[in-house]
Amino acid sequence: MAVDEGCSREQVLLAENEIAFNEAIIEERDQGIQEIQQQIGEVNEMFKDLAVLVHDQGTMIDDIGSHIESAHASTAQGKSHLVKAAKTQRSNSSMSCLLMVMVGVALLIVVIVVAA
Repeated sequence: MAVDEGCSREQVLLAENEIAFNEAIIEERDQGIQEIQQQIGEVNEMFKDLAVLVHDQGTMIDDIGSHIESAHASTAQGKSHLVKAAKTQRSNSSMSCLLMVMVGVALLIVVIVVAA
């Protein structure tokens, strides 16, 4: 019986050691799974932040596009005003020359009348 008791005791010890080993492996795997879950949550938050940044950049690109269109319209309007200003300036300079010639002719007539 002593031999049976010794074998039985060894088997019980082996079984307890195996159970403790398996529990340690289960605990380690559980911790690994919890770490992976935490990392997945962090990656999820990063993707959410990235989505917000992409959305904000899309809004900024739309704003830039509208500013470009506005600048183009303002530039075209400015060009039109410059063309009108150039025509007005040429017209005014021709008018000034004509006015000076008329004043000169009037002065010449006055001088001739006074001298006569």
